Amino acid sequence: MMSESQSDVTAPSGAEPLYRWSPAYAGEAAPLVLLLGATGYIGGRLLPRLLNAGYRVRVLTRRPERARDLAVSDLVEVVRGDGADADAVRRAMDGVRFVYHLVHSMTDRRDFQRLDRVIARNVADAAAGAGVRRLVYLGGLAPRSGPLSPHLASRREVGEILERSGVPVLVFQAGVVIGSGSASFEMIRHLTEVLPVMTAPRWVRNRIQPIAIRDVLHYLLCALKLGDGVSGAFDIGGPDVLRYDEMMNGYALLARLPRRRILALPVLTPRLASHWVGLVTPVPGRLARPLVESLQYDCVMHDHRVDECIAPPVEGLTPYHDALRLALGRIEVDQVETSWVDAAVAQVPSDPLPSDPEWAGRVVYTDARSIETSASPEALWRVIAGIGGENGWYSTPLLWALRGWGDRVFGGVGLKRGRRNRSSLRVGDVIDFWRVEVCEPGRLLRLRAEMRLPGLAWLDLSCEANTRTRYSQRAVFFPHGLSGRLYWLAVLPFHGLVFSGMARRIVAIAEREDSLHAGAGREQRRTKSS
Repeated sequence: MMSESQSDVTAPSGAEPLYRWSPAYAGEAAPLVLLLGATGYIGGRLLPRLLNAGYRVRVLTRRPERARDLAVSDLVEVVRGDGADADAVRRAMDGVRFVYHLVHSMTDRRDFQRLDRVIARNVADAAAGAGVRRLVYLGGLAPRSGPLSPHLASRREVGEILERSGVPVLVFQAGVVIGSGSASFEMIRHLTEVLPVMTAPRWVRNRIQPIAIRDVLHYLLCALKLGDGVSGAFDIGGPDVLRYDEMMNGYALLARLPRRRILALPVLTPRLASHWVGLVTPVPGRLARPLVESLQYDCVMHDHRVDECIAPPVEGLTPYHDALRLALGRIEVDQVETSWVDAAVAQVPSDPLPSDPEWAGRVVYTDARSIETSASPEALWRVIAGIGGENGWYSTPLLWALRGWGDRVFGGVGLKRGRRNRSSLRVGDVIDFWRVEVCEPGRLLRLRAEMRLPGLAWLDLSCEANTRTRYSQRAVFFPHGLSGRLYWLAVLPFHGLVFSGMARRIVAIAEREDSLHAGAGREQRRTKSS
């Protein structure tokens, strides 16, 4: 039976007869699916739909606690491990019938191609050894010949490695994916909203065949229903072929903005363009670069062979303008399932905050504050859980904005990432340049810093209920060398303004909300009595 969180997904939900697994005989156990990349944008959406379709799911991840927060059913098995660890991949592959490989290195690290190659070989070898019935991989649309960008070349190489495994493989090659929270959609959205007139690289004139996220999920789900004889690489795309400037002006039309004037220049290299995108949009430069590089080519389907084995959705493939409308609709009702920010950021801490006893012998700086308040614990937690994004950080917005701007200038993620959801949090969610490491509703919110820092930083916001409610706040910083120590001393005067103001403001807002709630209750009782 589907849980409420499983059923609250957009079409396709996975429960439709087209995608449901059907047992060949009475009592047959549901097939086990290994989902690699379950905490990413597409993997996070595919997981509940596989459950709705009746499959058992296993995920391999370095952070099991984050995956468990996504695992909405006891039919999900979470295994700790890394795709680059051959032994871990072999263990995860045991008893698996189907494998989704949705892991991509969307970074500017120099070794990303080697890492993609190692993971692909581990997956191919383990799948062949475990007798897996099918591998499914999502790659990128690219020209059939000629030079490719490093990221597109890596995508193609991964597909080829998987095809040589001897296991039936489906490689879906998709271009720009449009959906709420997708990096491509956010680039289009923010570039269009921020710049009424812009200069852009020549790639804005290239032809692109975007595809809605719901259509990508359709093909991924249907892949498990095919016979063993179907194998190979297949292009997938939506019904529209557009130029990038037409895509931007399509968004402007839907958002009721004036038509944007876009001047194509031959001098903007992908590197320069990615920095420009990083400053204007929430997408940081190191993620924007592979996206920009892929736009240097016509990203269109070369053939429609996919139609011979997988029919389009019953209602047809989603036109570009409908995909935009659906994405905006999910944002407006605060129901974004997954976001590009779900992916881990390279070169930031991935290990949790060490426990206090482990600090012995280490240099660590803290800023701790505590305030008793008349607010109820429930009101205080609502304010804590609403921090960041549209609500900001409750104090000195100019200083927070300057810190975010400085972070973007030096290649960090900045403050523009916002939040996936305005009203709820889960482990792994992004809040501006922090990531949720611990979320214990009503008690503790721990955030891990992902801004550029000469050290590692965390921020704890907690609520304790005794005779009176107590709000506690603690910033923890582990400096790296002399530069880390100097950094802490440099920002120490600002902490007095930022952190003390934030603590007082959080408490004040909670007390005001309690007062308003109490006043509304009294008014309601007075109305009833009269």
